[in-house]
Amino acid sequence: MITVEHLTKSFPSKAEPVLALRDVSIDVSAGALYGVVGPAGAGKSTLARCVALQEKPDRGTVRLDGLNVAALDGRRLREVRRKVAVLEANPPLYAERTVAGNVAAPLEQLGVDGPQRRRQVGRILDLVGLTQRAGQRPAELSEGQRRRVSLGRALAVSPAVLLADDPTAGVGPDEAGAVLTVLDRVRAELGVTMLLTTQDGAVVRRICDEVGMLQAGRLVEQGSVLDLLADPGSHAAQALLPSIETSRAQAAVYDCTVDAVLIGFASVGALLPEAASRFDVEVATIGGGLTRFGDTPVAHFRLGLRGRRTDAALAWIRDHGAHVRAVPTLSCPAAA
Repeated sequence: MITVEHLTKSFPSKAEPVLALRDVSIDVSAGALYGVVGPAGAGKSTLARCVALQEKPDRGTVRLDGLNVAALDGRRLREVRRKVAVLEANPPLYAERTVAGNVAAPLEQLGVDGPQRRRQVGRILDLVGLTQRAGQRPAELSEGQRRRVSLGRALAVSPAVLLADDPTAGVGPDEAGAVLTVLDRVRAELGVTMLLTTQDGAVVRRICDEVGMLQAGRLVEQGSVLDLLADPGSHAAQALLPSIETSRAQAAVYDCTVDAVLIGFASVGALLPEAASRFDVEVATIGGGLTRFGDTPVAHFRLGLRGRRTDAALAWIRDHGAHVRAVPTLSCPAAA
């Protein structure tokens, strides 16, 4: 659905041009929710604006549903633009209009008749959970509710693609969860393809299927979230998994120390106790933690093993789906 090929974008400055994107290529499948993650200044918003046809790249191609948008003009370009909705990081609302009036605005601009417009506004308000707020004005709402009004306005014209630039920025944790729930619902119920940018790993953990890691304008890694987590040394794993902090003294009491990623209910719940029982070894969690990616539990643990058959236990754990990595200066030969 969204294909970006070798995109490069720079901006003029007094000294020399600032290179915001450097040969970036991504591929977002239809119906997916793709998260672009990186620190401030990584080029995330620039990428979103290029895909939204708001910025023209220096080089490279943006394709939407196979169409090279740079080759379009006039009526065809306007048609494609209408299929792409944008939720900005700080979206403005019409202060004098009600919630329903804000959502209706793009439909009015398209000349949609009154009865059809009211039906569509009602559907959208239900989708974003603001039916009871339809008659209120933006000043009467919380920041999270205003963000959902903006999302409803972006969805009013039934786009095929939604670009959400840092959708939870400036929103408190509880309300951010409500915004993400709506985005997940939009993907599930409407089949909208989404490209979402964020600095917050919690956003990716909550709703993203695929992820691209952007650093200083370069795409350093991309793929399925769970596939990337399978490698504890990946950029995604380092950014998104619980951190591990242990001392040499904690590890010193064990024969072997490794870092492991376990994905899914069966691995997280049963794999380590079964290995301990099967090989008569102690398997202790001495660091790390457990999190969720969507509905899938993922553990990132530092394990201490002690016993005569630790090497065999580690090999069995690895063979049954855990992803094990040696810890420099703390590990054992079987983990290498």
